[in-house]
Amino acid sequence: MKTRSQNFWSNAPRYVVLTALAVLFVLPFYLIVRNALMTDAQITAPGWIWLPPSPHWENFRALFDDHDNQMRTGLINSAVIAVVTLVFQTLFSSMAGYALARIPARGSGFVFGLVLATLMIPGAVTFVPAFAVMAYLGGVNTQWGVIAPGLFSAFSIFLFRQFYLRFPAEIEEAGRLDGLGYFGVYWHLLLPNSTSIMTALGVLTFIGSWNSFLWPLVIGQDPSSWTVQVVLSTFLTAQTMHLAQLFAAVAVAVLPLIVVFLVMQRSIVEGATFSGGKE
Repeated sequence: MKTRSQNFWSNAPRYVVLTALAVLFVLPFYLIVRNALMTDAQITAPGWIWLPPSPHWENFRALFDDHDNQMRTGLINSAVIAVVTLVFQTLFSSMAGYALARIPARGSGFVFGLVLATLMIPGAVTFVPAFAVMAYLGGVNTQWGVIAPGLFSAFSIFLFRQFYLRFPAEIEEAGRLDGLGYFGVYWHLLLPNSTSIMTALGVLTFIGSWNSFLWPLVIGQDPSSWTVQVVLSTFLTAQTMHLAQLFAAVAVAVLPLIVVFLVMQRSIVEGATFSGGKE
């Protein structure tokens, strides 16, 4: 039987690797916070400064006081788009998944095949047609133009269908004996028991929507419709680059994601499990 000391030394290589990976993971966050609290001169100084000698918290105030950037607008737009996409994509995907899993209709298998086929099409292929449709419908420079294409997720529909296929049929039959139809069974029985997968996919949807860049950049051509990711890109393309403000903006932009990760990390792990088909 191995002693505690022997176990420690036998696991030492694993600890070293995990520590190195943890440092690599934390390093970008350290650089963001460090540079956000320094001046431009300190950031570009030849000598490395590990921590700001005196934190410049005013960089954050200057970020929001500077009317040349649209940080406040970007945060509001991103929050609205991410929350609306989260709610409606999750709801629509669960309804579609339930219909494909539980309602015996002619052609449902063919429809499910079409849904899966969309997973095989690269997003770049549908980018221009989607923009043409949104432009025709008047969705350019609008929040709904950014949101609409994200309301359909073949991947979420597939996961919800697999989840509902494993749902106990006895509960569904009991609901039918009480006079519930398909929608009643879904709304009163299946939906309340789907909180685990809905929370997991909802968190992943929120993170994906918040980090989305290319589609909001193309649709939101007016500064009033920019998301926070688009606003961050303007710091890099500006004629005069304020590094301290840039890193302060990055710190503000990632803060909601860090909060979501800390609060919902268990759901994120469950989402990764669902995504890997291990549930």
